[in-house]
Amino acid sequence: MDRRMPYKPQITFDDKLKVWSGGERSNYFAPHLSIGEIIFREMERHPKLIAQISATEKTILTREEVRLNAMRVASYMRRLGLKQTDIVGLIARNTTHLVAVAYACFFNGMPFHSLNISYEQETIEKLFSITRPRLIFCDGDEYERVVAATETLKLDATIITMRNHPLSSLRIQDILTTPIEDNFQPSHLEQGPDQTLAILCSSGTTGVPKAVTLTNSQQILWSCSAMPIDVVQYCHSTLDWYSGLSMCINCGVSSTTSIIADNKFDPGFLCHIIEEYKVTFLVQSPAQMAMLVGCPEFDSVDLSSIWRCVYGGTACSVEVQHRMRSRLQQADCLVFSYNLTEMNSLGCLNHHFDEKPNSVGRPVRGIKVKIINESGDALGPSEMGEVCFHNGQHWSGYYGNPEETRSMIDSQRWLHTGDLGYMDPDGFLYLVDRKKDMLKYQSIMYYPNEVERVICQMPNVAEACVFGVWDAVNGDEAAASVVKRPGTQLSAQDVVSFVGEHVDATYKQLNAGAIIVEELARSPNGKTHRMATKEHFLKVTRGRTFN
Repeated sequence: MDRRMPYKPQITFDDKLKVWSGGERSNYFAPHLSIGEIIFREMERHPKLIAQISATEKTILTREEVRLNAMRVASYMRRLGLKQTDIVGLIARNTTHLVAVAYACFFNGMPFHSLNISYEQETIEKLFSITRPRLIFCDGDEYERVVAATETLKLDATIITMRNHPLSSLRIQDILTTPIEDNFQPSHLEQGPDQTLAILCSSGTTGVPKAVTLTNSQQILWSCSAMPIDVVQYCHSTLDWYSGLSMCINCGVSSTTSIIADNKFDPGFLCHIIEEYKVTFLVQSPAQMAMLVGCPEFDSVDLSSIWRCVYGGTACSVEVQHRMRSRLQQADCLVFSYNLTEMNSLGCLNHHFDEKPNSVGRPVRGIKVKIINESGDALGPSEMGEVCFHNGQHWSGYYGNPEETRSMIDSQRWLHTGDLGYMDPDGFLYLVDRKKDMLKYQSIMYYPNEVERVICQMPNVAEACVFGVWDAVNGDEAAASVVKRPGTQLSAQDVVSFVGEHVDATYKQLNAGAIIVEELARSPNGKTHRMATKEHFLKVTRGRTFN
């Protein structure tokens, strides 16, 4: 029996199958159209509207200019003889002409494999050894690493730089002089909408990232109808993040104005961007939001233009969310988004922060959620287990890695997130922790996130990362690396004492101690890198004794 529930998005619960559903999703555009064909057609509309402004390079492009530039890059690719089975490599910041490169790939039905700029040469080699791109766009900052990687792999790849161009490199400006092919039209997909659109890298916190394929499914679009043309969007994420890719697509499809920046994330500069360009749609990671609410400019910046602030990708302390919420005017402005890169779509959205501040939300249209136990049985409301998603679309898996693909998706096409959580009686999903992050102290299971939430209640704490330090007697003893808010005082003992006063269970105490750090270690996709943070902790505390 389906039971309809209040709140939004509207969902139903099948109490027999124990599945929560956001309902059917209808396509706004004809289902046979590729993302490239949609963008090509939509950019013909409102050609004089501003498509993109670079806050760092001080450039402004209209939709007509972006479309023409993309056609020039696409024509260059066709002259090279690249086909839809070929792959383009990307390692680049959000510079002025990166959008033209992305759209050119979409126009040609040719996937790009986007890597994070922080990847070392060894990681670049391992990832490009899987996809073997024939054409690579990178910033001059990473040019030597990319050249070395292609030489090691013996790749016959043309390399084009996007900024800080070495003297020997081919520049994006050179490519933009390419004449547009006569009667240029976007390519029809040879395999239909199931064909790969892009390949991103998994945001896992351990090991070499996997190459995650995304299809041309319209579920990647932010909504089932176009956004208003007066939306001004900002997202610092680059094209190796799902958020960066989806916002790039959103600009082309919905005629929004995209503000970009190619600098290292700076919360003070973000405040400047929001005020100067009157940003209405802000997308950020929890780490970026934590830095934003902790910067000196936050209390005085004018945020009145923001009608939607979306954040997600990893856990976010309630204190950071409350601080952000306190500066936003609209009640439903703060929205938590939860999904996996592998889903190629949004998963859950929480439009009800005031009522459900700890929740990651309810499934959106086209998405089903179930919670399973270790035996694979579906669980009901308020029962904790692994969170699984079903989006009803094709997924080609991890490129060149069928074994990992099989471990991620089962025979009924349910994606297994590896996250532990539960659905409350109102159909809101709550995450407890990563399944693999579970710790055991004297055979008692507990999760780092439980202790992190306590630490983040301290007013001088910006972020915290908790992990287990092995003890021969007790097993996993909790330890913490903590970032304090700028301009405040905080000691490691303050943290240990606070947890001792607010947590009764001995196994959740910081029995292995704490340290204060300037920043937490992060994976290239911006998530807290628990293992690297732990390694730094052990290096700093080696030889110390904690009470």
